[in-house]
Amino acid sequence: MERLAQWIKESSKCVVFTGAGMSTESGLPDFRSQTGLWRGQDPMKLASTHALAHNREDFADFYRMRIEGLLACEPHRGHYILADWEQRGWVRGLITQNVDGYHQRAGSQSVAQLHGTLSVVRCLRCGAEYPCRKYLEEKGTSCACGGFLRPGVVLFGESLPQSALERAEAWTDEADLFLVLGSSLQVSPANWFPQRAKERGARLVIVNRDPTPLDSWAEQI
Repeated sequence: MERLAQWIKESSKCVVFTGAGMSTESGLPDFRSQTGLWRGQDPMKLASTHALAHNREDFADFYRMRIEGLLACEPHRGHYILADWEQRGWVRGLITQNVDGYHQRAGSQSVAQLHGTLSVVRCLRCGAEYPCRKYLEEKGTSCACGGFLRPGVVLFGESLPQSALERAEAWTDEADLFLVLGSSLQVSPANWFPQRAKERGARLVIVNRDPTPLDSWAEQI
């Protein structure tokens, strides 16, 4: 780890990529581990555009559960360390698959949220946004206009936000060090960004509990 610490201090354009494993220390579950959210579940029945259109009761119950977990937990020390690195000029940008908003709560400013945010819910009819805790109220899925409220996350069947993708791509192309924290790297574009950074000459470092498909691409530390 001393080698990694030196690389971070020497880097002028370090990019950090975080996945669900980054927030498990806060108490939030990941998705694909033995105890993850998708174990024994079909995400298409709970977190998809189809569920939003045709299975709203289970859809809302699933996201109430996630919002309850989000509000019950807090950013951990690792989130604050990344924010400090950014303030010191050691981190150019932070790309995250996470929707918990903990990076921003810890003080990170340059964050590209590939999968949106669970911090707000918005109306399908008028577009009004509310803090996510509204979902926990009685009739919390109803907007003042009568429309249905949905979380501000990217559902299965939706495209990723273009602005976040563009920021992430620009940072990746500039990176001299690309650090992956807590991502299985099993889906695109999660596995696309580290590959692109490596191909463009950046050092690639992966820190994850389980093996990833890109471990052979990474530096040994």
